[in-house]
Amino acid sequence: MAIAILAVIAGAQGWEDMENYGIAKQEWLSEFLELPHGIPSDDTFRRVFERIDPKSLQKCLQKWVQSIMNSIQGEIIPIDGKTLRGSYDRNKGQSALHTVTAWASQQGLVLGQVKVEDHSNEITAIPALIELLDITGSIITIDAMGTQTSIVEQIRERKADYILTLKANHPTLFSQVQQWFTDTRTQGWDGIDHDYYKTVTKGHHRTEKRYVWAIPVAAMGELYQQQQWSGLQTIVVVERIRHLWNKTTHDIQFYLTSLPPNAQFLCYAIRTHWSIENNLHWKLDVTFREDQCRIRSEYSPQNFALLRRLALNVLHQEKTFKRSLRQKMKQAAMNNNYMMTVLNTFYQADFR
Repeated sequence: MAIAILAVIAGAQGWEDMENYGIAKQEWLSEFLELPHGIPSDDTFRRVFERIDPKSLQKCLQKWVQSIMNSIQGEIIPIDGKTLRGSYDRNKGQSALHTVTAWASQQGLVLGQVKVEDHSNEITAIPALIELLDITGSIITIDAMGTQTSIVEQIRERKADYILTLKANHPTLFSQVQQWFTDTRTQGWDGIDHDYYKTVTKGHHRTEKRYVWAIPVAAMGELYQQQQWSGLQTIVVVERIRHLWNKTTHDIQFYLTSLPPNAQFLCYAIRTHWSIENNLHWKLDVTFREDQCRIRSEYSPQNFALLRRLALNVLHQEKTFKRSLRQKMKQAAMNNNYMMTVLNTFYQADFR
């Protein structure tokens, strides 16, 4: 296990990489590991990770995260799904592994991961993930798939707030909010209590304008099945207009939240949700090449995915080498002293 973790931190993408890393570093590894039979073969690594219960590995990840995290109070925690596209097996009729992950956006940490079971979806996986985590005082953000009254109730029971995307999968409520916004905007918001915020960002040959309205639900009259949305305080409307060099795009999105109607903060929190795409999923695919990985037998796809997230957490927490994630991985592969610096983040955790 120790060699596997070190190898993934150093950029290993499969079982042969783990074996090769161990062989290359055997003299150094022998300083702190007992290796009476030498370095395990690639087949041994494969067999071990096919059989390890991912729930056990998940508990180790959570224990370590809890040991190093600062207060979670006010932390924005996006929850989102990701498919490991290379993990399917057409011959065995095995679909690609799909997981749901919770991401502590400000601290740059993966908090936990749950597999979406075959013939199921994220609606059942999200509650299982939330159940694993201490989310007290945090703000949970989820896209439209997770906008469910049962998930809202669970979040509130665990003393957290939520911001959830409202789309046409709740057709009656969505149409009601959409029509109310259209009518009220046409009438100039006359006498309607609300908060408003606008941002303009420029870069990469584009200009993006965001207009944000935060409306107390009390100002909207009775919403459809309003009482089923535990703690609902505010409806948020975000209009985005993007001017590119060759076209202009426009969209309006709606959100439900238990937070008060502070348009500036809600704009920030909604944008922060996408950090799970930019700072986690993108790095897993581009730096760790997760989508290209063809590991797919038994428990091994889940376990290797957890190793990647553990490696990403460790590298994010190492602050002395101020380079990109890719450069940190290369440095850890080449420099044993730097690898030990990276591993110092482990020493705060008790994995028993």
